[in-house]
Amino acid sequence: MNPVLDIAIRHRLGDFTLDASFASDGRLTALFGSSGSGKTSLVNVIGGLIRPDSGHVRVDGETLVDTERGIFLPKHRRRIGYVFQEARLFPHLTVRQNLLFGHWFVPRAQRKPAELDKVLELLGIGHLLRRRPGALSGGEKQRVAIGRALLAQPRLLLMDEPLAALDEARKAEILPHIERLRDEAGIPIVYVSHALAEVARLATTVAMIENGRVAACGPTADILSRPDLAARPGAPEASTLLSAEVAGFEEAFGLARLTTPAGPLTIARGALRQGQRIKIRILASDVMLSLGQPAEISALNMLPGTVAEIGERSGAGGSTVHLLVACSEAKLAARLTAKSVALLGLAPGKPVHAVIKSVSVEMP
Repeated sequence: MNPVLDIAIRHRLGDFTLDASFASDGRLTALFGSSGSGKTSLVNVIGGLIRPDSGHVRVDGETLVDTERGIFLPKHRRRIGYVFQEARLFPHLTVRQNLLFGHWFVPRAQRKPAELDKVLELLGIGHLLRRRPGALSGGEKQRVAIGRALLAQPRLLLMDEPLAALDEARKAEILPHIERLRDEAGIPIVYVSHALAEVARLATTVAMIENGRVAACGPTADILSRPDLAARPGAPEASTLLSAEVAGFEEAFGLARLTTPAGPLTIARGALRQGQRIKIRILASDVMLSLGQPAEISALNMLPGTVAEIGERSGAGGSTVHLLVACSEAKLAARLTAKSVALLGLAPGKPVHAVIKSVSVEMP
């Protein structure tokens, strides 16, 4: 079976060289990396805004670029939707008119009359149809921009840091709609971001971009927890991403009990509901390790496991070490000082308990 995305390109941009190769079957593939790493340039190659010096781009088995065979499909024939940091709506048109502008890119015989209603429901923008962009919030503008791209009936949706210009409240407003888009629209998404929390929440596959190259690509949980990637200079801290189900509550203390692949966990209840499926994230620095089961300790979560992997020393003077601890059916990332690793005599296969404070468990 062909991957949804198959990219191997090389292109020189002044003093910067983009030399990126990866394949992905994910519903939402995040291109993650620091500013200037080449994420947007790579997206522009996929979208046809940059013609690479060499290589190929294939989407769902169709070749868009193949320099050896002389193939370069023009951007207007690629059926790719593009959502930018700014919504770029037409200020003189209503929301309805902005949305229907996307239909101009679809041959009349292929237009789906019911598609507008589906997009309005998916993005929750039906009540905005008569407004003009000047009367919309930042989050509403971005939802309309996404809807316009969807109504062009694309085979692939490119989203270049669509939340970067929004404040936290507007991000919280739009994130659930992007999740629904990922799960229900049936259109693969390439999502550019340097915000780890967004990537952890949205991505099914992550391609880490460093200096124009793909340092690693794979399932989100695997990439975010890898000790070797976390040890790289400037890399984000390793973390564990787990699916979880709300199993019950401790009403007297405002806590929720979760069932996870790593074992049972207790976290703050918040607005959680019985039986709700959620995703949780635990930073490596929020995991302590003990050789025995601790007693008389404030942390509520203690998961038995064994050391699965110990990374190279990193940080200033080689002061820290990233580890993976196998707990039940999952692996937890932990970050300790090199001295702690030595004092505990940690090595692959050694039994330990992972200790996690309830207040340290995040829901990205």
